[in-house]
Amino acid sequence: MSEAADDTERARVLLKDLRASIDNIDAAIVYMLAERFRCTEAVSRLKAEHKLPPADPKREQEQITRLRRLAEDARFSPEFVEKFLNFIISNVIRHHEMVAAGRSDVDLVAR
Repeated sequence: MSEAADDTERARVLLKDLRASIDNIDAAIVYMLAERFRCTEAVSRLKAEHKLPPADPKREQEQITRLRRLAEDARFSPEFVEKFLNFIISNVIRHHEMVAAGRSDVDLVAR
C-alpha cells in the first residue's frame, strides 16, 4: 500500500473515531436539553399558577452574560452561545405564555 493510501486509511479511522465522539456528545446534549426543558416546563406551571410574568428580562440578561463568560473560558464563540440561549429563551417564554393561557398540550418532554 502506498504512503498516500496509508494516510487516507488513517484519516478514515480518525474520522470514524471523531464521529463516534460527536454522536456521544449529541446524545448527551439531547438528554441535557430534555432535563432542562423538564425544569422550564415546571417553571411554566409555577408561573401560571402564581400569575407571574412569562419573561424575566433581568434573569435572561444575567444568563446571557454568565454563559458568554463561560464560552470565553471554554474558548468557544460567545456569539454562538448567546444565539443558542436566545433560541432557548424564546421557546421557553412561548411555553410559559401558552401554559398561562391554559394550554396543557404544549410540553416538549413527557412528565
